[in-house]
This record gives sequence, C-alpha cells and structure tokens, in this order.
Amino acid sequence: MVDTVTRTGRDETEEERADRMWGELIQEIRVAQTGVQILFGFLLTVVFTPKYANLAHTDQVIYIVTVVLGSCATGALIGPVSLHRLVSGRRIKPQAVRIASRLTFVGLVLLLTTMTAALLLVLRVATHDSWVPWLVTAVVAWYLLCWFVLPLWTRRRYTTQ
Repeated sequence: MVDTVTRTGRDETEEERADRMWGELIQEIRVAQTGVQILFGFLLTVVFTPKYANLAHTDQVIYIVTVVLGSCATGALIGPVSLHRLVSGRRIKPQAVRIASRLTFVGLVLLLTTMTAALLLVLRVATHDSWVPWLVTAVVAWYLLCWFVLPLWTRRRYTTQ
C-alpha cells in the first residue's frame, strides 16, 4: 500500500504546512494580543478615576461598549492558544489552524472596533469638537487600508491559484 502525500509549492506535507502555518499564526497573534491587552488594561482603569463620574452619559456608554469590545477581542485573540492546548496531540492540526485563523481574524475585527470606540471616546472627552467623528472615520479608513484592503489586494494580485 502506497501513501499518497499532497505537496504544496514549498514541497511540504499537509502536516508540515500546518506546523509552519501554526508557527506563523502564533507570531501574528503575539503582536495583536500585546496591543489589545495593553489597551484593555488601560480601559479597565478608567472607571476608577474621578473623571469617569463626570463623563456625559453618551461617553459612559461609549466607554462600556469599548470595554466589552476589548474583552471580546482579548478572548478571540487568546482563543487559538486554548484551542491548541485542548486539541494538541489529537492529529487535527490542519483543522485547528483553520479554526485558529478564523478566531484571529474575528479578534482583529474586534480589535479594530475597540480601537475605534476608544479613539472616539478619547477625542470626544479631549476636544468636544464636531470634527471628532470625521477624524475617527479617517483613522478607521487608515486601519482598514493597512489591515484589510492592502493585504487582500496583495493576495488577489499575487496569488496564482
């Protein structure tokens, strides 16, 4: 009986590819996790400052939404680590990599919304100007360009499959 081995352009088996992709994914998650955890940590302290009680109701709602989004982003970006730990040794690494990749993408979207809400809150409190939503929109457009548009354009432009 002959085992057929599926090879990619890198001349690697499915398992080797899953191992490589897992390593790459974990490195990517480290960057995003650090950012979201620092942001989330700072957000958790705001409610304990004297200024919080003086915030307008709208700003308090934005703060609560921001904290919840940050918590969800943290969960999604830590999720792949838990997934790996709970399925390790079960011979399902290719499937685990796909699931972890999706969790990471959800985490990035949640991180984007957390950063958007945090920026909106900070600029509203700092300036009270009517141009704040426009500035936040411009920054979000920049995030979307860097995080999604450029990578998707690159994938479409240079992928041969």
